[in-house]
Amino acid sequence: MAVLSVISLPALLVSLTVAFILLRVIEYVRFRSKAARLGCQSAPSGFSGDWAGISLMRQGLRAQREKKVPNWMRHEFARLSAREGRPVGTFEMSAPLFRRVLFTAEPENIKTILATSFKDFSLGENRLGNFKPLLGEGIFASDGKKWEHSRAMLRPQFVRSQVSDISLEETHVQNLMTVLDRHLDKTTGWSGAVDLQPLFFRLTLDSATEFLFGESVNSQLRREGDASNDAHAFATSFDASQNQLAVAGRYGNNYWIGHTRAFYDDVRVCHEFLDYFVQKALDGQQQQRRDAGEKKPDDDDEERYVFLEAIARETSDPVELRSQLINILLAGRDTTASTLGWFFYTMGQARNAHMYRRLRRAVLDEFGTYRNPRPITFEGLKNLTYLQWCINETLRLYPIVPMNGRSAVKDTVLPLGGGPDGRSPILVKKGQDIGYS
Repeated sequence: MAVLSVISLPALLVSLTVAFILLRVIEYVRFRSKAARLGCQSAPSGFSGDWAGISLMRQGLRAQREKKVPNWMRHEFARLSAREGRPVGTFEMSAPLFRRVLFTAEPENIKTILATSFKDFSLGENRLGNFKPLLGEGIFASDGKKWEHSRAMLRPQFVRSQVSDISLEETHVQNLMTVLDRHLDKTTGWSGAVDLQPLFFRLTLDSATEFLFGESVNSQLRREGDASNDAHAFATSFDASQNQLAVAGRYGNNYWIGHTRAFYDDVRVCHEFLDYFVQKALDGQQQQRRDAGEKKPDDDDEERYVFLEAIARETSDPVELRSQLINILLAGRDTTASTLGWFFYTMGQARNAHMYRRLRRAVLDEFGTYRNPRPITFEGLKNLTYLQWCINETLRLYPIVPMNGRSAVKDTVLPLGGGPDGRSPILVKKGQDIGYS
């Protein structure tokens, strides 16, 4: 204390600053020496701006707000390719605050991250911390042993026998048709322009909740202008909280800045909605155990598969059940609705009219008309080759997760992207984030 009393605050701040700079210089020299030893070179530097990454953060937030993030990244790849005089597939940039991150579109680099050097990467503390308020420690928001535990619990629930029964979809598709009928002109039998996107999100919310919870929230039956109900409030808060997670991710290590009061309010609405179904499933498990000693199960009685009831047999922790449920709901509802939206958008373009006509003929030949239908089966859908081609091409053009990321858990190497020709390997520092597309 005596020593500290004679050191002025300015002198202490200067000393700490000098120490910080020295540590960074030593770290930089060590890293560059290791890179040279391994034959690694640097990737081109993209998104010109300040070293603190504030410029990149502002650009990212604007692109997020305008819903143009993929185009924003695509334009940067094009700009760098023109500047370097070659196709650029990997570049480095300054992210907030004072972090250098990589972004790659090189297939070999993505293969390294997701396959050959999978153990060298994790989701990273930024992503885990950002996702935790909404997604908890579910399968899409966990690493290591926790991820392995989630995978072991959930994987058996997606065997073919559980997901190949498409009969539950019929009610929800018919509800969609009923909604579309409201837009018909009775004199012509045709509708005007209809915004399909919100209808698809309600359709997949209804079908996903029936598969996951055992009962549908039937959001499609709510007419426009009806008073808000729990399902509608959940859907609205679910969308809003996901969007805010994407915004918060733009702050990097400071993701907590994006965790606003409104965000936590939306998270609360989502959790309370799911907690009702979780508690109902847990109560059902207790009742089944009580009934088990009173009557013999009838082998002829086939109970309908319910995802939540199945995983409730694996754990009775309500928080874990809620976390897994919201993770799977995120994957099952949003991805399917988005794919449907892009599929109809693609098929509706005039230049693809010949594809639409061919697909329509194939569907009618296999399943009949709307007035005279034949049974739609999992096998029938799988064997409808042209439909599979159209869906796959839609996903290729408009991937549902166009970008993702990982963080290096140790110093590791990406095989391509460095040097003047982009063919040299790149040394990735422990803790460095890598985005990929």
